[in-house]
Amino acid sequence: MILSKEYVAYMAREVTKQLLKGEFIETTDEPATLQRVHAALLEELSLEDRINDEVRAILEQYSDEMRKTGASYQEMFKRVKGELVRKYKAVL
Repeated sequence: MILSKEYVAYMAREVTKQLLKGEFIETTDEPATLQRVHAALLEELSLEDRINDEVRAILEQYSDEMRKTGASYQEMFKRVKGELVRKYKAVL
């Protein structure tokens, strides 16, 4: 993840505070709301990490074939990652 977990926690607190202040949401349990916002931010921000892990797993399966054909790992990584981003309709 590009951002530290501490910064994500800070962002969650600030987003929750602004949502409540602007009366975009109502809640009787602010800590639970903060937890849900934090979890949503973490999940969204860790999406690229999960995609990168999946790309590595796919390329590991084809490592012998890539060596035989002389394919560039970096180029294949970008191609496979692009395909997975489209598959998951992710915005990175």
